[in-house]
Amino acid sequence: MSCLALNASYEPLMIVPSRRAIRLVLDRKAEVLEEDSVRAYRSVRARYPFPLVIRLVRYVHVPRRFRRQVTNTFLFARDGYACQYCHRHKRDLRRREFLTRDHILPISRGGGNSWENVVTACSTCNHRKGNHLPREAGLRLDVRPVEPNHVQLVWAVRKVTPIQAKYIRMFFGEDAVPFVQGETGLAAGRLAAVGTG
Repeated sequence: MSCLALNASYEPLMIVPSRRAIRLVLDRKAEVLEEDSVRAYRSVRARYPFPLVIRLVRYVHVPRRFRRQVTNTFLFARDGYACQYCHRHKRDLRRREFLTRDHILPISRGGGNSWENVVTACSTCNHRKGNHLPREAGLRLDVRPVEPNHVQLVWAVRKVTPIQAKYIRMFFGEDAVPFVQGETGLAAGRLAAVGTG
């Protein structure tokens, strides 16, 4: 199990291996905020709690504004691991089907590789669409693709426990929690409907 590391300001920074977390605590660079009551690290003379959430003692500066390039990992997470045309989740795909990246305006027709021009598509829908616009292929997008915000990008592919999610909620607000806990994709109810599909 991993540990959520918070900045001195309680800003969630990253997930770190529990051994790294306990080293930070022993070096007095961090304090344990939440621990696993069942597991512990033991030495000959001492017992140390298994950390679930730690807080750094000194503040670490984190750049505020950056743009993350589109990767399939983040794209699929943004779209809730579902085809944006037929709405099938990856677990519902047939044996030789898989998720792909689809360019709404194909690259060969001047489209770019931006967050606003790419969506998750199953291999069947992507093959059907080919080098066409969605409407030319008889497909429709229900949501407008947008660039996810900083919190969504950072936590898109991380699994956190309910205890760790509590600290993400405290800092980033209620909207981040369902996404972090994997209850919903970004596409579900949060993006504006479009009629261009």
